[in-house]
Amino acid sequence: MTTSEPVRWGILGTGGINRRFLGGMAQAETARIVAVASRDADRGAAFAAEHGIPTVHGAYEALLADREIEAVYISLPNSLHHPWSMAALAAGKHVLSEKPYTRRSAEVDEGFEAAERAGRLLVEGFMWRYTPQTERLLEESRRIGPLRTIRSTFSFRLDDETNIRLRPEVEGGSLMDVGCYCVSAARLLAGEEPVEVAAIQEVGPTGVDIRFTGILRFPSGVVAEFTSGFGSAHQSIEAIGAEGSIASNAHPWHDGDGWLLRNGTERIEVPAIDPYRLEIDEISRAIRGGPAPRLGRADALGQARTIEALYRAAETGSTVRL
Repeated sequence: MTTSEPVRWGILGTGGINRRFLGGMAQAETARIVAVASRDADRGAAFAAEHGIPTVHGAYEALLADREIEAVYISLPNSLHHPWSMAALAAGKHVLSEKPYTRRSAEVDEGFEAAERAGRLLVEGFMWRYTPQTERLLEESRRIGPLRTIRSTFSFRLDDETNIRLRPEVEGGSLMDVGCYCVSAARLLAGEEPVEVAAIQEVGPTGVDIRFTGILRFPSGVVAEFTSGFGSAHQSIEAIGAEGSIASNAHPWHDGDGWLLRNGTERIEVPAIDPYRLEIDEISRAIRGGPAPRLGRADALGQARTIEALYRAAETGSTVRL
């Protein structure tokens, strides 16, 4: 096999997020999709036909046993990310797990240790981290003097009470679904891991948080504030330094395009590049011997530890030290 041959990918699951992933895959230079697995045969066949996927497996285990597949994208519900990542690694596959990988730091250690033993990659799927917009936001945040405050919001309207995001048995809730992006942004911009968190949550009728507000304090003194929720539609990130500010208000988490705003008035245009394409290409190049992906064990561990602490803070009403 040559290093230029596209990496052969399979998908576990047929959820809606796969359409965005496959949109990026269609543009990727280093990868191609060869199979999908669904426990519903009719749904799997319809999904494959819609997206031109040549092979359909009627069980996740069958896809993992398929020798044609080198890498697996796991787009299953939150509670299934870790167990199926472990199964994929045991089958010798590289793994891209949809975010968040887990809310338990012990599972991050278990997953990455399994990947190291298998000689395979395990990556948590925060595709927003790959975009020119994110890179420019980080670059500009270093030009506004010592960083003081980070503010972010990610919320959208969710009125369907049967939506999987509202099911506690699969670890739904706004923090796991969209608040995790705010946590990722705070950690990226601060350039370090938080030492203390506080949080409040509003729990809905199904038993998951429908609104979650967190505060993260970092060793340097930077404080990050965020809110996630299912009751309003808003996305934003703002970094405030001693000498200015930089903000992103054009769908920073998903679209990877739009603009930044320096000091509240100066607009900075940023090119639009599909974030899933960038994510897939970087991981596929790493599989073929290129540089390691930017999101590895340390980032996933920091993410899980922070989410773990935020839930504990919200449940106890106490500040939690990490």
